[in-house]
Amino acid sequence: MFTSSELSEIQKLLTPNHNIVIITHYNPDGDAIGSSLGLKHFLKQKGLEANIIVPNDFPKFLKWMPGAKQIIIADYKRKQAGEAIYNADVIFVLDFNASHRSGNLVGPWIEKARATKILIDHHQQPDDFDYIYSDVTIPATSQMIYHFIQELNEENLVNQEIAECLYTGIMTDTGGFRFRSTSATTHRIVANLIEKGADPATITSNTWDTNTVSRLQLLALILGRIEVVKEGKVAILWLKRDELKEFGFQKGDTEGFVNYGLSIMGTQVAAFFMEDLYDDFIKISFRSKDEVDVNQFSRNYFNGGGHINAAGGKYMKSMEETIVDFKEKIEQEDF
Repeated sequence: MFTSSELSEIQKLLTPNHNIVIITHYNPDGDAIGSSLGLKHFLKQKGLEANIIVPNDFPKFLKWMPGAKQIIIADYKRKQAGEAIYNADVIFVLDFNASHRSGNLVGPWIEKARATKILIDHHQQPDDFDYIYSDVTIPATSQMIYHFIQELNEENLVNQEIAECLYTGIMTDTGGFRFRSTSATTHRIVANLIEKGADPATITSNTWDTNTVSRLQLLALILGRIEVVKEGKVAILWLKRDELKEFGFQKGDTEGFVNYGLSIMGTQVAAFFMEDLYDDFIKISFRSKDEVDVNQFSRNYFNGGGHINAAGGKYMKSMEETIVDFKEKIEQEDF
């Protein structure tokens, strides 16, 4: 958490005469959107306005959240996003640890911005910012936003809108409270959010009960060819670009697919490889159990990173070459 002196300095920055911008990472997920909206609504409770900027569009199943329609998508509104960042006095950097994680458009804007930059994030090895609240033991940035509110002694400002957004972020980034990093503190915060108006049944339905026929067809395809290697410890799933197009892929359709590999009895690692829809690279998602560190594995071999049990990567080879390289590298790992 920020030190008491840092909190005092940050509090002084949060004034009506300052332009406040909230930015999250490329390909925003539930925690990115939940933490950003949660913080925006909290600032609104303090009488402050803030713009949320995301580098590119986010899944439809997150657009039910209060305030989601006001989010500025830089890919669609480049001028508005660029001007907001240029004119910002304060920038909150949420759910990513380095400017380049916000993409080739927004990343350079962050680096050039004159604003005071405040990082709140739970990924490893954060870059330097003016103020840094980084804790890799916390399962979701949305939980960190709640802690931030607590440290400001302003929990009384948490309303239903804030509660719904932070609950969604915590729920999605903990896999429905299943991941190992989910703590007793996490559950206590979730209980507080429920008391403030977050309804678990409604949020779960809005966020996860959103299957389409095309998504289920993609899921059926990928489940029909799961490959298990390394004596049953590693599951491999993959999708090619032409398959995505065939089934009418939309952003968010493959969310959670990698977890099916990890659900197989005896597996310690699941890897999901997907050809990018437009560019010639492979997007990779890694998940693991217990002490198996896919963050370091991804950093070492696949130009990525993340958390010990959840990481991503990017590879510039073909699908066939990527899977061959992965199999070679994973066999060298000792677990």
